[in-house]
Amino acid sequence: MGILNVFLQAFSSTFLLGALTVLLLIYLISSASFSTQDPPGPRPLPLFGNLLQMNLKRPYKTLLELSKKYGSVFTVYLGPQKVVVLAGYKTVKEALVDYDEVFGDRDPILIVHQMNHGNGVVWSNGDSWKEMRRFALTNLRDFGMGKRACEDKIIEECQYLIEVFKKFKGEAFDTNQRLSYAVSNIICSIVYGSRFEYNDPEFTSLVDRMSRAAKLLGSPSVQMYNMCPALLSWIGARKELLEMSATSSKQNLGIFSHLKETLNPQMCRGFVDAFLLRKQTLEVGISVTCQVCSLKLLTEAQGETTSTTLRWGLLLMAKYPKIQDEVQEELTRVIGDRQVQVADTKSLPFTDAVIHEIQRLSSIVPTGIPHKTTEDIIFQGHSIKKGTTVFPLLTSVLHDPKEWERPHSFYPAHFLDNEKKFAKRDAFIPFSAGRRICLGESLARMELFLFFTTLLQHFRFTPAPGVSEDELDLTPAVGFTLSPLPHKL
Repeated sequence: MGILNVFLQAFSSTFLLGALTVLLLIYLISSASFSTQDPPGPRPLPLFGNLLQMNLKRPYKTLLELSKKYGSVFTVYLGPQKVVVLAGYKTVKEALVDYDEVFGDRDPILIVHQMNHGNGVVWSNGDSWKEMRRFALTNLRDFGMGKRACEDKIIEECQYLIEVFKKFKGEAFDTNQRLSYAVSNIICSIVYGSRFEYNDPEFTSLVDRMSRAAKLLGSPSVQMYNMCPALLSWIGARKELLEMSATSSKQNLGIFSHLKETLNPQMCRGFVDAFLLRKQTLEVGISVTCQVCSLKLLTEAQGETTSTTLRWGLLLMAKYPKIQDEVQEELTRVIGDRQVQVADTKSLPFTDAVIHEIQRLSSIVPTGIPHKTTEDIIFQGHSIKKGTTVFPLLTSVLHDPKEWERPHSFYPAHFLDNEKKFAKRDAFIPFSAGRRICLGESLARMELFLFFTTLLQHFRFTPAPGVSEDELDLTPAVGFTLSPLPHKL
């Protein structure tokens, strides 16, 4: 037995020494292969890359720190994957707008690719993406996105939400689910042709899965899986995400099939009907599976991002009551008791500035959605190869000290000129920029304005009893989007 132990120990030591030698050789070879024109960055370890340096709960914070050391264009290795990070307004704008063809492809996150198989207008590339985006934009506009018909839907939904808030009779409650249901109903009414009741289990399960998926996508375990899939395919979060995605796809397919069975060519109810009626005229064939995936992503992304921004807005109003006072004073003076409309935006410069500042400060998609280069390019003196993953660090733009007077403070004056009129800022790009700018930007802007102003007309938001304004925590929760920590107002 003693001899066996010695043998095993010797074998283990020899194996470990050999493994370390191989890793060292990989490290030396990879180090020697670096081009002096490559964007600089921290030296990666073999296989692990810069994993040990990353804050996996909030990776954007690590990237911001690295940008201070290595500049606005730098390289990190997420496991073995090379990623070029773009930081600061001028650099991100140059890449996404001035060189949009080169930086315009999408690089799917591994777990997302496994969930959607590369389908959908958000993650696809090439002719299929162009045709789907063109079709989606045309028909979403036809069904009211950014128009009066859509405004009426949002105003109607605001009334349902007000009644829900009134039921709490001033007692503290979590706004999360209620806002998610209200916002998700808007895109559902555009896509499917009708809204859902807030107690409809089919609807609530769809929205609740969306919120859960956003948290899991940004969790450390899923990020580790994306970097080292061969080692971590067993993790529970991956299995849960795949199961939730399959359930949502099945649910959307069921709604899709029902709409197909009840289709009336004389009465187009929504986006799905438009797809079914015009599918034969598309230049590139888009399968039902692909379209269902697009619809799933549209409803999930639109509902999650807009409701999260509104939650930040109400939390910030409770934390900064003097700003809430100014918003409500402006609403009372300009609007009175009537319903706010989009046409009132120019007459409400302070309120509009507050909404923009909520979006800027919350920066809910801090790293942006990954891009990929379509060809080799020399960018700001650095060589970036075709097919390289690129992170446009949106939070570095929205918090760029060269562009914003108080980048890390809630300061609505960022969007006001000397005459207290609303002032646009070039560095305000929460929806990204270039050819991959958010498909639902116009809808999101309308939703944020109408929901926020209507709620502030009817309610005053304060911390829960026993919690001071100073105790309201603005630290974001861990997730793919940065949402507030659980709280009650």
